[in-house]
Order: sequence, then C-alpha cells, then structure tokens
Amino acid sequence: MKNLKEITEQILGYFNFREVRSEFDDERKRVSIYITDELITPKDVPVLINCFNKILKLVAKKYDEGPITVDVNNYHKEREKLVIELAKAGAKKTVMTQTDVVLPPMNSFERHLVHEELSVRPDVKTESIGEGAARRVVIKFIV
Repeated sequence: MKNLKEITEQILGYFNFREVRSEFDDERKRVSIYITDELITPKDVPVLINCFNKILKLVAKKYDEGPITVDVNNYHKEREKLVIELAKAGAKKTVMTQTDVVLPPMNSFERHLVHEELSVRPDVKTESIGEGAARRVVIKFIV
C-alpha cells in the first residue's frame, strides 16, 4: 500500500485542512483519515467519505492494491457501533414482545452487521426485506 499511502498524503495536502493525518491498516485494507478543521461539520463527514472513497479506490485499483475501505473521523466505526446496538435492542424487544421488529432502512454492509451480530442468538432470526434504498432487516422471534 506504499503508493496508496504516498498519494493519499499528497491528495490530503491539497485541501489545506488545519490538521489532517491518515492511518493505514494493510491487513484490513483500511484507510482512516482524521481531519480537524472548524469548517468541517459532522454533516460534511459522509460527503468527505464518499469523495475520498471514490478517489482512493481509483488509486488502489490503478496500483493493484485491491478493495479498500475509507473512514473519515471514525464515522464508519461509530456507525458500526450504533447499528450493532440497534440490532441488540431490536432483538431484546422481539423477545420481550414476541413480535417482529422492523429496523430502519440500511445499506448492505449495515444489514450484514445486523445479521452477523444476531446470528449467534438462538431465540431470534433475521431477514432482509424490501428493495433498493428501502431494504431493511426484520428481526423475528423463534418459538
């Protein structure tokens, strides 16, 4: 990932952020970017992730680095925690009420997190329903 590291540092330099640093996890193929700048709001982070994701995935492809994941200011890490907590709360409610719980729409990665988190529970099962952006997970009670 040497080329990717060098090019990432170069690209980040063009933005003139007050403070920026990046970390590379070669094993997990993950690029984490940390930006400190008063002009960056929490609403901007998903947009930055999308932009850096597109740019860095093209760079990774050019240098045969394989698929990579890009995270800015731990947005993905925090989102993963939130989705897992939502899955646990949904499972608890399903068991307590013995009724299905429908979670809000999620992307494929987030749905995968829910399925994976609840797969070890013998009292519930999960299914994805819906199409496109409306696709969501249903947590069902197992009698």
